[in-house]
Amino acid sequence: MAGDEMAEVIRYEEVCISYRNVPVVRNLSFALEEGEILGIVGESGSGKSTLIKAPMGLLGREGEVTGGRILFGNVNLPELKEEEVRKYCGSKIGMVFQNAGASFHPIRTIREQLYEAVREHEAVSLAEFEERAEEMLRKFSFDDTKRILDAYPFELSGGMQQRVALASAMLLKPRLLMADEPTSALDVTVQKQVMEEMLLAREEMGTSILLVTHNIGLVRRMADKVLVLKDGECVEYGRTEDILNHPQAEYTRKLLDSVPRLRRKGQD
Repeated sequence: MAGDEMAEVIRYEEVCISYRNVPVVRNLSFALEEGEILGIVGESGSGKSTLIKAPMGLLGREGEVTGGRILFGNVNLPELKEEEVRKYCGSKIGMVFQNAGASFHPIRTIREQLYEAVREHEAVSLAEFEERAEEMLRKFSFDDTKRILDAYPFELSGGMQQRVALASAMLLKPRLLMADEPTSALDVTVQKQVMEEMLLAREEMGTSILLVTHNIGLVRRMADKVLVLKDGECVEYGRTEDILNHPQAEYTRKLLDSVPRLRRKGQD
């Protein structure tokens, strides 16, 4: 668990983000410490995914950070040029999206794609890469590691693709993992497995995680802190148990009431 003595990994200071000059995130501030997990929750369109796309320049041509700073260490990420951002993406900041299959090239093997991603940041031989990749896949509960590396994405189930994407994101041991709805397209059994593997990444590598999700139960089980968003603004921000057990805002209470069974289970 993160503590007050831990170093900050990323800080959002009065961040404003717009699409086509229409504000979608307004004056948002929060920080994530080393080894900490922050769950970001809110309705669709509240700005959750926008928050974690902004640091890596993934807002598209119509999106723009119009105010504030997103600090990774002393670096304001939105100010970086595209080639500079690529140095951070993967090696320092890993990303996992809702549909992992869409991030893989359909007619290249997992080995080829993962090796290329690692070579972007390190001069490593294929043999060294394979040893590291197989070790990471084993950490994420894959026994048949060579078959996974030899596979094309379409040969893997959606759940396997998501878990491979998570293992891939951790290959360079980034300090921060951005996870955008990583379990929403998965069945309950695989959701639990992905959750456990993200917790493993935090436990073994000290990785901090920004977790965007609709799943309040997932946040309750994983997150140290939670940020509740509505229309791009912070409604509540603080320790998970405080906010989920004793919500102060009516909007947060409505979110929790939409999953009453999970809420009661967490309070038992």
